[in-house]
Amino acid sequence: MSRIGKKPIAVPQGVTATINGQEIKVKGPKGELSFKLVEELIAQMEKDGIHVAPRADVDDLRRARAMWGMSRTQIANMVQGVSKGFTQNLEVSGVGYKAAVQGKVLNLQLGFSHDINFPIPAGIDIKCEKPTLIAVSGFDRQRVGQVAAQIRGFREPEPYGGKGIKYAEETIRRKEGKKK
Repeated sequence: MSRIGKKPIAVPQGVTATINGQEIKVKGPKGELSFKLVEELIAQMEKDGIHVAPRADVDDLRRARAMWGMSRTQIANMVQGVSKGFTQNLEVSGVGYKAAVQGKVLNLQLGFSHDINFPIPAGIDIKCEKPTLIAVSGFDRQRVGQVAAQIRGFREPEPYGGKGIKYAEETIRRKEGKKK
């Protein structure tokens, strides 16, 4: 039994969830998301929330059990996303390294001979409170993480000087330089 899969997904006030066969749609104040369950699983709407379980007549029980917890987590992330949203914070460190939002473009100065202009995708909000802090937010957890990873990929943190773009909760293991 999946420990995660057994838990019901609570649907908060202001969020509507509809189950149509294998398709689950969640709509809330921040947006609308949908997810298609694999054939081995079934979802049911009950008074305490959404329940995901393997089908009784499933042929491949191993695949059903493998997908059970992941599918439940995907649906829970959708419910949280349309109600509260997700935020990923990035820190820019290095002499002369800075970030700024100009309209629908994130401008990054990362020590290259040119500035990097990253167009902000639809459904994603990027804010720069300080030139060294970037906050990527949105209602789709996968897209927020993907955009944050793309921004981090422009200049990943290096272990010798510690310069680059890193996640706020990430720790960079520093290495000692050359010795004489």
